[in-house]
Amino acid sequence: MQFLWGVRCLLAVLLLGTGQSEAVCGYESCPDTKANMINVHLVPHSHDDVGWLKTVDQYYYGAKNNIQHAGVQYILDSVVAELLKDSKRRFIQVETAFFFKWYQEQTEQVQRLVKKLVNEGRLEFTGGAWSMNDEAAVHYQSVIDQFSLGLKVLNDTFGACARPRIGWQIDPFGHSREMASIFAQMGYNGEFFARMDHVEKKQRLNDVAMEMIWQSSESLKDSDIFTGLLYRHYSAPPGFCFDILCSDEPIIDSKSYDNNVKSRVDDFINYVKTLSKSYRATHVMVPMGDDFQYEDAEINFKNMDKLIKYVNERQVEGSKVNVFYSTPSCYLYELHQMMQTWPNKTQDFFPYSSDSHSYWTGYFTSRPTQKRFERDGNHLLQTVKQLSAFAHLTNEKQTEDLDALRQVMGIMQHHDAITGTEKQAVARDYDRLLTDAIVDSQDNARDALRVLTNLTTGEFDSCLELNISVCAFTRDSANNVVVTLFNPLAHPSSQYVRVPVKKDNYLVTDEKGHEVPSEVVPVPWQVLAIQYRSNNTQHELVFKASVDKIANFYIRVMPAPKDAEMPTLTRFERLHSIKQKLSRARPDDRADADADEFVVQNSLVKLVFLSKTGRLKTVEMNGVSENIEQTFAIYKGARGDNGASERRSSGAYIFRPDGDVNILADKVDYTVYEGDQVKEVHQHFNQWISQVVRIYEGISRVEFEWLIGPIPIDDDTGREIVTRFKSDLSSNGVFYTDSNGREMIKRERNKREYFEPDMSESVSGNYYPVTARIALQDEQRRIALLNDRAQGGSSLEDGQLELMLHRRLLNDDAFGVGEALNEQQFGTGLIARGKVYLILNSVADKSTSVERLAQQEIHLPFWKFFSGSNTASAVKPQRIPDFSDFPQSVNLLTLEPYSSNELLMRVENFMDETEGHIVSFNIRHIFDTLGGKEIRETTLDGNMPLSDMKRFKFHHDGSMPKALEYFTSPFDPLHSYAWDDSSRFSVTLNPMQIRTFIIKWQ
Repeated sequence: MQFLWGVRCLLAVLLLGTGQSEAVCGYESCPDTKANMINVHLVPHSHDDVGWLKTVDQYYYGAKNNIQHAGVQYILDSVVAELLKDSKRRFIQVETAFFFKWYQEQTEQVQRLVKKLVNEGRLEFTGGAWSMNDEAAVHYQSVIDQFSLGLKVLNDTFGACARPRIGWQIDPFGHSREMASIFAQMGYNGEFFARMDHVEKKQRLNDVAMEMIWQSSESLKDSDIFTGLLYRHYSAPPGFCFDILCSDEPIIDSKSYDNNVKSRVDDFINYVKTLSKSYRATHVMVPMGDDFQYEDAEINFKNMDKLIKYVNERQVEGSKVNVFYSTPSCYLYELHQMMQTWPNKTQDFFPYSSDSHSYWTGYFTSRPTQKRFERDGNHLLQTVKQLSAFAHLTNEKQTEDLDALRQVMGIMQHHDAITGTEKQAVARDYDRLLTDAIVDSQDNARDALRVLTNLTTGEFDSCLELNISVCAFTRDSANNVVVTLFNPLAHPSSQYVRVPVKKDNYLVTDEKGHEVPSEVVPVPWQVLAIQYRSNNTQHELVFKASVDKIANFYIRVMPAPKDAEMPTLTRFERLHSIKQKLSRARPDDRADADADEFVVQNSLVKLVFLSKTGRLKTVEMNGVSENIEQTFAIYKGARGDNGASERRSSGAYIFRPDGDVNILADKVDYTVYEGDQVKEVHQHFNQWISQVVRIYEGISRVEFEWLIGPIPIDDDTGREIVTRFKSDLSSNGVFYTDSNGREMIKRERNKREYFEPDMSESVSGNYYPVTARIALQDEQRRIALLNDRAQGGSSLEDGQLELMLHRRLLNDDAFGVGEALNEQQFGTGLIARGKVYLILNSVADKSTSVERLAQQEIHLPFWKFFSGSNTASAVKPQRIPDFSDFPQSVNLLTLEPYSSNELLMRVENFMDETEGHIVSFNIRHIFDTLGGKEIRETTLDGNMPLSDMKRFKFHHDGSMPKALEYFTSPFDPLHSYAWDDSSRFSVTLNPMQIRTFIIKWQ
């Protein structure tokens, strides 16, 4: 209490003497440097996880310090007080989620002082997103959203002086090329991080290649961005942690008997000399901080003040070390001024390995249900944002509810949230936060739909348990139910809709009263058997819907025809053995029931199964036939005492299998259901693994809906479950994975771009993050797998693709979380359900474009809203723009309220340079329909005019730089008004290009 009282007094006194400051932010506020010296940029910082061992609020308020001592509010209190004492001091703040929560709680006096610090460049925002996001399991849409959110809060609060210039991704467990591309598109000058494969880091240290130019996109030409690896993680040098969480010696000066100035200065200068040998410039950056440090910042700054003073005093004795407070942006500014050349980087930094037996590839899959829940949150967020924009929802509650979902989704991108590397109690809190935000934001959707349709009293309920075929709205009856479908994509789409229903005869009609073909299929008995699942609905009504943006479909129960007899599995039957259950299934209408094979096909896809084993044998689609065997396999998780890396356990972070994989090769019990629109093979592999193989009429892909769990642990062994697709393709060790849902990256088994990896763990060392797609091909054929959430995947043998679906482990991997990844629900192991999609095609020009189109629909399918009504008629309002004339490769990435009278719109060309081409189109009609008065173009995040973007351009090795160069917009940014000619609203997009606009509508 005395400390806090002292802070308040100090702030009050300082405020009284605070007048107009002549200092400025930006590079003009950077410290002076000295020529012919090693200039050491000391960067005070605190890395504050938005949840990990404690919840977000526990970290902020300093609760549960028995788990981890951390209190972010006190860090910010203390740092601000110390910055005000000396204008030379600096500090960087990264996570906007924590900062904004703290700032809102401050008095007006404190807020004015904070603005003074920001305006003078003494408190600098680095990174600036809502959280420091992961880079493996995140989707680019969600990353852009959470940066847009964080940067807008900073801009609205402080103006241009708060604009971050540097990406500060110091803690994520590997780094993606797409993340670097996003930084470049937002106008950042560079990025820094702290984790890299231990073999690569050692080589880069020896090669003086710790800093490089990252070519972050094969399609975007101005995507180069400076990238640097910190020398020693993100911690202070050994022996120089002055924080209360550390036990290093303080600097003792004056005439004390314990005076240690000489030894302390000697040690620091020696450290700097050693560090500088691994960097090319005469400037080096030394971070001074670590996790949740600076809670008593006076101790930190007082000792750093002494360090700076006494190190610099050595210069009169000939020392060439010059040290001062600085920031990453000031450090990079000096590097840019030097006009040096730098090595090139083209791929990414996955997978990350911290030692010979620790590939951090398990977190690509950890907590699979949470990874899916995050995707559901994004799905609803895009839906609600668009609906809010169309209906111009601007009242206070609507804004608060939308912001709440934005903020929680920002938290979910954190590198200990979407990764699944948090404690179980924290995972539950993330689920709670997201659930509450989803429920509240549905009020916005309801408000909008009551304006945008004629169902002015419609309930517009969302069903959040459709993944287990449960919907409260149709639990008792689906009679007189209207399903309102919202299409978040730009183009009209035709997709199959599944509604949980009772076994009845249904008629589905569209808004014009025309009948829509439909059929009823049974829910797999394994789903019905899930503990605590409501079994009122044991079937699903399936129909194909075509939707531009919003469409209503009306469901009625009709008298059943006499010959209607659908196969079903009752609750009573679930209590019998598997064979008894399956014997109830309808016999297949084949000429030879004893044939070795059976075929399931529609007009586009043909699947051949082996009758005796029930397994897939052959897939034929897109004019290509290929032998494809799909199965499940089990890795046993290594378990050790964690006393040394060679005995490390498989855990939340790392994937370390124990022995060879166990392929489930036994006979599969199966049931076939064949309708006109959907055909399904229900497969039962064992008591806790089953799936449905499904094809839809008119859809050229195969759907595999898997159900796994509870994973057994009776033998005290953890297990990691994968699905494998084996073909005859000659892939020669090459496969491809996506980078955060955008561009594909070529992978070569057992190889890396820059170095020879340590493949002591050859399975996990070949795993890569698969956010949306993994593929392989030979000269003629190509197989791609698309997934519904982030997972780890690989091609461990030629012609084979593998995705990890679920994992349950009994030992901690000793990287800090302190718990085994042993998820449970209802007192038993967690059950997970999800989908993998297979596309087989020829290798032809632009053939992968079909994968891109499928990827769009899988990521953002129709969102379903349910209402009770006796009619399905709807009015399409004039305020919903028609996006259908966009070129096929152009998507509406974002449309959302930006302020009380502005909208933000992003459009993207989602094809890469091998699949697509430059496209042009006009957005005048969209602008007019949205009520636009003015439109201006910004950087990707939406918070800086594109015309103001001027980011550092660095030179590659082999070039001869003669002058400072910058990246600016390669075209004239769009800026037009309602009275301008339509030609002023033309938009051109190169492959993979995203353009962002702010539309003022009143």
